[in-house]
Amino acid sequence: MKKILSIFVAASIFTAAAFAQVSTDVANKAYKILEDTDKQLAYHGDYSATITLQIEKPGKPKENIQYKIFQRTDAKLMTIIQLFPEADKGNGYLRNGDNIWSYDPISRKFSHTSIKEALGDSDVKLDDVDQEDTSWRDNYEIFAYEEGTLGKYPVHIITVKAKTSEPSYAKSKYYIRTDIPLMLKEEDFSGSDRLMRTTLLPKYSKVPAGYVPMQIIMRDELNVGEQTQQVISDLTFDALPDKIFTKAYLEGLN
Repeated sequence: MKKILSIFVAASIFTAAAFAQVSTDVANKAYKILEDTDKQLAYHGDYSATITLQIEKPGKPKENIQYKIFQRTDAKLMTIIQLFPEADKGNGYLRNGDNIWSYDPISRKFSHTSIKEALGDSDVKLDDVDQEDTSWRDNYEIFAYEEGTLGKYPVHIITVKAKTSEPSYAKSKYYIRTDIPLMLKEEDFSGSDRLMRTTLLPKYSKVPAGYVPMQIIMRDELNVGEQTQQVISDLTFDALPDKIFTKAYLEGLN
């Protein structure tokens, strides 16, 4: 019995050690860096932008789709309207708190959907364009932290594991500049530790409210050669009328 108990205790200690990858001090440092990346971005309060997605898939012609996005980041309100191609014009999404709907202008019906839904046939998900500050401490545990370089930049390299169902991926690794906390690269993994997607953020623009990633490249690592490039234009930070964040607004566009 004592032998069995000893084996159980040893196994428990091993399991605890396997999950306790970093100290509390290192975890708090990593959380703060991640939170600072949110603070550096210009998306605080109301904003609107045009998002163009350039989709590349092997053996297929390049495809462009375009959306107009309106968001009130401090209130979990977001409206997305498809502008192009013409056949899909008027398709939309509406977020109000934890409720997310997709809108079909032909049937004029709303359907509940998820923040993890992809935009069209792209590698971009709704939560990629949602600029609400991430609840890092609520949704993730810090799995690893180190310092390194990415190209010419010294970076923090932070690996997190999802601890709720909110994140789209089980594990993610972030490469963040040490001089200014800007995300340069993200790698997303499945629960079996398979690399699913790589995101590159090579171009930022400085505006009065902070920084904006003007170009984002998302590579599908399961399908070699498949990627989506996201380009942002027509960015404004003007106050938006409340009516934009309603079902009636989407219905009234068609």
